Amino acid sequence: MRRHFLAATLLATLGLAAHAAGPAPIYNESADAKAEIRATLDEAAKAKLPVLVVFGANWCGDCRMLDAAFKGGASAPLIAKSYKVVKVDVGRFDHNVDIAEAYGVPLKKGIPAVAVLSPQGKVLYATTGGELADARKMGDQGVYEFFERVSKTH
Repeated sequence: MRRHFLAATLLATLGLAAHAAGPAPIYNESADAKAEIRATLDEAAKAKLPVLVVFGANWCGDCRMLDAAFKGGASAPLIAKSYKVVKVDVGRFDHNVDIAEAYGVPLKKGIPAVAVLSPQGKVLYATTGGELADARKMGDQGVYEFFERVSKTH
């Protein structure tokens, strides 16, 4: 009986610890974002595709929704076919903000936010009004329609 109690207590403790750790991160908070963008631009030049730079943070529910849409939603095939993607962590709007500003992306309008770059690094499109900041309300279909429109602009 005591062994069962100890085992149950241990399992409950492990479960709470896993829950406290939260969901797996989708943004690498320690990445060298500029180096990752350069590497993705190199890949994009070889593939003759634009680069989709996604600015966001692990704490952001809308960023998580957008990431899920890229991986398995209606947008997934469109994104995979149309872009090389690089995700840039912005922390609590205190990390890599200079990169967003350089691409004309005002993070204060909300995240996730994106910039589309030519393989040469020229900005082809940038969210300037928080267009994706309500990704959860947009839903999978709304995200797809947004990127379908964006992909037609370049």
